[in-house]
Amino acid sequence: MNNVIDLSIPVAEVLDQHPEVLELLLGLGFAPLANPQMRETVGRQVSLLQGASMHGLPLEKIKEVFEVNGYEVTGF
Repeated sequence: MNNVIDLSIPVAEVLDQHPEVLELLLGLGFAPLANPQMRETVGRQVSLLQGASMHGLPLEKIKEVFEVNGYEVTGF
């Protein structure tokens, strides 16, 4: 399994590659991702970097959560 999360690609692509990280993203505050329709529409256009900026989430916190859960983080 490839445990690399690229923050610069669309959220939907990240979830296509790593569906298990949805719970991590919800826990970080990406609440709109709970809605499958939002994941398929906005998620195809917005990267995790853009989403973090829109929701005021610090990139260091996102990076930390992914790394603690065994992922390498790129694209920031």
